[in-house]
Amino acid sequence: MIQVWGRRNSGNVIKVLWCLREIGHPFDVEEVGGPHGKNKEDWFLALNPNGLVPVVRDEGGYVVWESNVIVRYLAAKYDPGGMWPEDAIARADADRWMDWPMLVQPYMTTLNVGLIRTPSEQRDMSKIEVARRAAADIWAVLDKHLRDRDFVAGSQLTIGDIAIGNLAYRWFNLDVEREEMPGLQSWYRRLSERQAFQTEVMRPLA
Repeated sequence: MIQVWGRRNSGNVIKVLWCLREIGHPFDVEEVGGPHGKNKEDWFLALNPNGLVPVVRDEGGYVVWESNVIVRYLAAKYDPGGMWPEDAIARADADRWMDWPMLVQPYMTTLNVGLIRTPSEQRDMSKIEVARRAAADIWAVLDKHLRDRDFVAGSQLTIGDIAIGNLAYRWFNLDVEREEMPGLQSWYRRLSERQAFQTEVMRPLA
């Protein structure tokens, strides 16, 4: 049994849980961080000195942290040739999309905080609109990329999709105007049809 520490509504934790669901490997989750606390306790800092979630302990006792590293590790160990492409070029195609979310993440965070965590009467709508436009411009890049492929690295789900999927769920479920992006929309529909995505990603926004 793989042990996961983290809160289920954290975007970084969601990536790891979705990955594990896709792999089909049994795991257990202990809620840590945010309102659950415990991430600054000595036992947790012994696992991750940064005090951040997620943290994973594999069955053999190996402990790994940083969400993208965890996803790469799990996919390489438990799904080689699947989410972890064995061909170096195919793997690079998947791997580069793991870093792509850094471009859109700041704007998605602004949207999420502004629209979900801030009372309506306190929202800075001009700031939210600036973030929406910036996010839309970046999502448009992925939209164009996806118009001739099913997933970000080709015909099958990979680590690249795992890294982006939770942000896409937020983009399509936040109360914002969205331009037509047929490639992005078709890809998102394919993700939404996956049981693992439904279970771990499609949760109330928080």
